[in-house]
Amino acid sequence: MPRRPVPTPIRPLAPSAPRRRPAAEGSDLRDRLADVRGQAPASPAGLARRRSGGLHPLSDGRSNAALQAYDQRVKQAFDRIVPLLKQLSALQHEDDFVARAQQLAKAQLGYELPLPILERAWVSQLDMRTLFAWCLFETYEQISASFFQHDPLAGARDSAAARDFEQFLLDCGFHLLDITPCADGRLAHAIAFALRLPYSAVRRRPHAGALFDVENTVNRWIKTEHRRYREAQPNQAHADTRYLKVVLYHFSSLDPKHEGCAAHGSNDSLAASCGAQRLQDFQQAVENSFCCGASVDRLLIGIDTDTDAIRVHVPGLDGSTHLDRWLDARDVYDATFGLNSQEGRARIQAMVEEAAAASPDPGMVKLISRLIENNLSQIDYVRQVHGGNYGDAGHAERFIGVGIGFKEIHLRNLTYFAYMDTVEEGAADLDVGVKIFKSLNVSRGLPVPVVVRFDYSGKVPGARERAVGRAERVLAAMRARYKDLFDQGLIHALLTVHDKDRLDPAEAVGSTISFETGGGH
Repeated sequence: MPRRPVPTPIRPLAPSAPRRRPAAEGSDLRDRLADVRGQAPASPAGLARRRSGGLHPLSDGRSNAALQAYDQRVKQAFDRIVPLLKQLSALQHEDDFVARAQQLAKAQLGYELPLPILERAWVSQLDMRTLFAWCLFETYEQISASFFQHDPLAGARDSAAARDFEQFLLDCGFHLLDITPCADGRLAHAIAFALRLPYSAVRRRPHAGALFDVENTVNRWIKTEHRRYREAQPNQAHADTRYLKVVLYHFSSLDPKHEGCAAHGSNDSLAASCGAQRLQDFQQAVENSFCCGASVDRLLIGIDTDTDAIRVHVPGLDGSTHLDRWLDARDVYDATFGLNSQEGRARIQAMVEEAAAASPDPGMVKLISRLIENNLSQIDYVRQVHGGNYGDAGHAERFIGVGIGFKEIHLRNLTYFAYMDTVEEGAADLDVGVKIFKSLNVSRGLPVPVVVRFDYSGKVPGARERAVGRAERVLAAMRARYKDLFDQGLIHALLTVHDKDRLDPAEAVGSTISFETGGGH
């Protein structure tokens, strides 16, 4: 394997002023900014498109519409639960309450409610906490089933989009793209929405602060390389390609001191530097254990949780990365808005090359150019659907996802992820999630909903049983760690497992909700 240059040590991050958007939209101001940035002034066609509120020439309007419809459909399914429960609260002592409750639930939620809870309402108050958790888990199971059965994001393993991107990745010189976003729910859509990548063609494992486990990532690298040697998948072992590890940290352009990454105290500089250090630690771990230049590259990307615009710290061929220098997709948007598609792509590539820390790798430039071009569609999406900035600047997740898996979750502020094999090793991530939901739910008297999930390989004998056992151990550890909340009915959990080798929905195997008779999870 060709020897890769030894990476340059990460330089300390110098403080930089926050980027501010132009206050005016006049053509004179744009031309002055273009002159300062070394860009061509916007063309008459570009100015006309901007004034009419048109999309960027490289935006995919059809994809934007499909993603919007999916996002609304899923989130509305969860958001209809509380209004329905409020209706039931007002009806619970009526003579025909059970029949009316089931009729309303079927009409508004698409499913009936568990009879034991409804039938006990005349004796005491309706058990809203349990009913809320049951409805949320039922909705999750339906959404999960629909995702695997219908592939609404058109990114499944055998999809044309996945095959095309995998070939593009190889053409860029990379045999695998492994992305670690922060576990914050505002980044759960980063792959399918912000970067517009087919989800099955990317390895995703969120962690709080994007601080992935180096040892586990080395083990995944080993498995990837072993497969190349044994199966020539996705390419042969002697091919000159690399494993690309990406950290996706986040920041807030509207409220940087309060709505940045909680794991880094809303300190954008710290989030970037810690992510870069973790990337370097991974690369050095592989090279120290196997050989210098053992097919590992690294890339640091930031994302603005208010606008979904990304900023890329373009690395040099020698592995160097400047933490105080990046290419902002909003600058690319402005610079290419008045160009046609061919001119726009050429300009993007030139801007990527100019932003590199040192002479860049052509394959890396090609990949980053694609990621930025894809992000232009998301910038337009947020502008058209959300008026330029998300209304839910802070946390608004619907449930916590604990364990390993959740391939079907690709929506912003739907899930807070706490990836772990055991509660002990993932306690910090889980504590952050519980703290978030104390504000979101417990403050209103509603429970913290937790979906525990462990994927397994159906090809391995006994794997399903071991996955079920891990889920049960995680639940037991959670009960011990958050005993007061469990005792008050302020945490409920659904246990699920999923065969990662099949496109079947996740399977529910247990729950904290149980009934003497009738339905339940």
